[in-house]
Amino acid sequence: MSARGTLRRRRFTSRVVSLSAAVALAATLSACSGDEPPKKAYTVPSSLCGITVDPALVKAVLPGGDSLTSATQKPNGGTIRCNLYVDSKLVLSLAQAWWSEGKTTAAVAPAYPGTKEGTMSEDERFIYSGKAGVGRTVPSCKVSRHPEQDLYIAVETRESGVDDPDAIENLLIAYTKAVEGSAACR
Repeated sequence: MSARGTLRRRRFTSRVVSLSAAVALAATLSACSGDEPPKKAYTVPSSLCGITVDPALVKAVLPGGDSLTSATQKPNGGTIRCNLYVDSKLVLSLAQAWWSEGKTTAAVAPAYPGTKEGTMSEDERFIYSGKAGVGRTVPSCKVSRHPEQDLYIAVETRESGVDDPDAIENLLIAYTKAVEGSAACR
């Protein structure tokens, strides 16, 4: 092979290697750029800790991952918390908490830091941000175990990267209504 032929082959090989490197770099940068959210490979059940709610509303406030698990927690006599874990990391908490009768949603909301600077619904039953929300159940939600108390619902994301006020509002309202129709209010 002549010197000229060897030089052409080197230039061609160099261009191919450069092109391959550029393609690999572009693919790497694209994967890191966050253009696509991580895939939600898990299935959300229609009942979370005994409360039936539309799985799509729950999934909208969850991060991507492979597996979803839930666990019920009762930190005190008046609270039931349904914690959701994606890939073993706590990402969402749905709580039912009894508060002294006559409290307003605005008075209860500060107990849930994610509602800070949230939006209040017109009827003042709900306050929500992109990360959390609090809702008051209807006045007819009464049980003998909690006389002179009102039941509030809290939805809180936990370090999930989710910040979507519409999704939080939709889940909060649906979950509150589901609790109102459950044994929790009878």
